[in-house]
Amino acid sequence: MARAGFAVVDTHHHVGSLEALGLSTGPSGLSSEEAAGRDLEARIATMDATGVDQAVLIPGHGYLRPEGLADTRRINDAIAAYRDRRPDRFPAALGVVEPLYGKAGLDELARMRDELGLVGVSFHVRFQGVSTNSPLVVELVHRMAALGLVPYLHAVAEVADEAMWKVEEVARCEPDTTMVVLDAFSSYEQSEQVLRVAERAPNLVFDTSLSHGMHGPERLVRACGAERLVFGTDVYSHLVPQTRNPTLDSVVDAGLDDPAKSAILAGNLRRILGLGGSG
Repeated sequence: MARAGFAVVDTHHHVGSLEALGLSTGPSGLSSEEAAGRDLEARIATMDATGVDQAVLIPGHGYLRPEGLADTRRINDAIAAYRDRRPDRFPAALGVVEPLYGKAGLDELARMRDELGLVGVSFHVRFQGVSTNSPLVVELVHRMAALGLVPYLHAVAEVADEAMWKVEEVARCEPDTTMVVLDAFSSYEQSEQVLRVAERAPNLVFDTSLSHGMHGPERLVRACGAERLVFGTDVYSHLVPQTRNPTLDSVVDAGLDDPAKSAILAGNLRRILGLGGSG
């Protein structure tokens, strides 16, 4: 299924509802298992139609959590179960831990790795009540580094709590740990900030999600190397199925050589997450 001869692994597929924004997954009246099955069918149809071979799964952060840690554990269990339905298409999944749980959330990190086989943790602090550089996030990142879990940091433009300078502060707290920054190219102004931050924080890798073409991402590659960029599209459950992937088209059509495109589309992510495979 390789697109234009390139293997394609999408690092940014969200699974689940955004109840906090009034968006839910699929029709009402379905059991959680039925809803997951329909979501899976639509997601794979989208991947097949757009030439994406595999995707890394991330829970939606807008879930309701009236029962606190028990709700978060349920979300992590669900993302692992979804991955296990089609491991050939979903070779890895991330979990979530809420910073506001404080030390009560630390044990969940080890459970996610040891019991669920999750490879990292996603932070999207606009849904989590803190800033990216909060000491609560930093404490979790320190523990993740010790466990070998990869931090994913959302950085949507114009969301003050997810500002790039705050992402940089987290990167400096664990300079030997690779961290994936999502949505960093979501505005022109922030794309300029990415270039400066990337030079100062070489452990940060950025995805292509929400980018407006490849102008910003290409500048990053030329300034810092193709190893600093991974392919991602920010697909959410309520957005599938789709028949076009403009982000993928932009990468394939970019003015980069084939080794760089191969690294961006699959190779870098496979190395960062230890997925195996070539290309």
